[in-house]
Amino acid sequence: MRNHTASFSSSSSSSWYSNKLLFRQLFEKESSTYTYLLADVDHPDKPALLIDPVDRTVDRDLTLVKELGLKLIYAMNTHVHADHITGTGLVKTRVPGVKSIISKASKSKADVLIEAGDKIHFGDLFLEVRATPGHTLGCVTYVTGDAPDQPQPRMAFTGDALLIRGCGRTDFQGGSSQQLYQSVHSQIFTLPKETLLYPAHDYKGFTVSTVGEEMLYNPRLTKDEEEFKSIMANLNLPYPKMIDIAVPANMVCGLQDPSAKPDEALSK
Repeated sequence: MRNHTASFSSSSSSSWYSNKLLFRQLFEKESSTYTYLLADVDHPDKPALLIDPVDRTVDRDLTLVKELGLKLIYAMNTHVHADHITGTGLVKTRVPGVKSIISKASKSKADVLIEAGDKIHFGDLFLEVRATPGHTLGCVTYVTGDAPDQPQPRMAFTGDALLIRGCGRTDFQGGSSQQLYQSVHSQIFTLPKETLLYPAHDYKGFTVSTVGEEMLYNPRLTKDEEEFKSIMANLNLPYPKMIDIAVPANMVCGLQDPSAKPDEALSK
């Protein structure tokens, strides 16, 4: 497996997590987006990463990073968002040395292009990359490591592939309901049932779920594949109001120098 080595640290106030891990869930109300801050507190550099930052809340996020004494090394996306502009570009202009990350399959620009099986290291902790296309072609889920020295229970950052009691739409950006169904069942529902699920959005006030809960109660993904495809084909959702602005902006994913060559040297 390719490895992205990056250090970051912090402590968690929750007994759910290893005392090495600092974890914060942050919310942007306009697009109902969650941004996640993770760090490894035991590492001397206290390296940190942000998952799915939003341009409107970059000041808040960077203030928190500074207050907690962390060294931000990565600003990463689960996919090319259609409902908000990513904050990765702004983060890179304000924090020297931060690298942007997105999947190679998204065909967008970033400093680091990742693929299924890659590992993104921050200090002594890491996230593994799982390809979960279907909402978009380039969707990935980031999962905390499967090792004794990694946080337990595991945590999965599912983007829009799997939401709490729902899932992302599949009618644009190369979406496919068949592909999404297969992605969730093969890449997320195969994780331990106690795995904590953290989506990119929530519209009803939920903050976290588990694999076991969604396998029992998700009103779409508990159905068989054909019924799921029928549900998704009949959602009749409005055209996303930000898509024509957000997608072109997010296709550069915070890469400040378009001529720069992305780093694909993760260890496999």
